[in-house]
Amino acid sequence: MRPRLVVMVKEPHPGRVKTRLGREIGMTRAAWWFRHQTRHLLRRLDDPRWDLTLAVSPDREGLQSRVWPGHLPRVAQGRGDLGRRMGRLLRGLPRGPVCIVGGDIPGITPAHIARAFAALGDHDAVFGPAPDGGYWLVGMKRAAPPPATLFQGVRWSSEHALADTLDTLPGLRVALVDTLNDVDEAADL
Repeated sequence: MRPRLVVMVKEPHPGRVKTRLGREIGMTRAAWWFRHQTRHLLRRLDDPRWDLTLAVSPDREGLQSRVWPGHLPRVAQGRGDLGRRMGRLLRGLPRGPVCIVGGDIPGITPAHIARAFAALGDHDAVFGPAPDGGYWLVGMKRAAPPPATLFQGVRWSSEHALADTLDTLPGLRVALVDTLNDVDEAADL
């Protein structure tokens, strides 16, 4: 089964995307940054070693959007917090290894993604840690359904996000790969 890389994106409307960054540099600038950063990221990560899919939000608008490359398949993220949306992707996509990233990590290269998929060869799950205690990548082999506890009780947007998520994967073999920064605030730019 071919590995699948999912990039989670929101429509880049001012005030609806990168709002923490927008409070510092302005909502229009933050939306502009996200749109262009994500476009470059998608070009870089469109690689023949995996299938690239966009998980879009809001659902209806994202599925019809002309902002993102038209050749990439899209799935709706659906409702709920980040954990519910990622959990739905990990449970609902066709069988095989899946890695999920956001569009706000400028440093991702195809080599980072290849290392994450390689780690799933002898692990059930893989994470790409971020220096702030969160993570820029989550992946699962999906040889079996993800645990029902996956992402329950995670304190999102905190220094506890990775540790909390690891606690939701009892008994699974987990690998950690490269540490990369995401962009949440102006200092991250």
